[in-house]
Amino acid sequence: MESSQNARHDHHDIVSPEGPAMHEFELHRMRSAELRREAQQHRLAREAVRARRAARQADAGHGAPAAESHTDRPRRLRLPRTA
Repeated sequence: MESSQNARHDHHDIVSPEGPAMHEFELHRMRSAELRREAQQHRLAREAVRARRAARQADAGHGAPAAESHTDRPRRLRLPRTA
């Protein structure tokens, strides 16, 4: 009786060599597809930012300065703060 119980347990412990490899391959494919979707979303976001920037520049006109100053003083260069 003891040998039949061991045989039953051993039967459930047997894993085909393709099983884990196939599982890892499916995980790899899912992760790869996820990374491709994320990359596409980042590309679309960058494209939207570029389009908005181009629209702002077109609205401002090509001859106008990029940013009008409120004073006649030259812009002060800022140095990094010391620790």
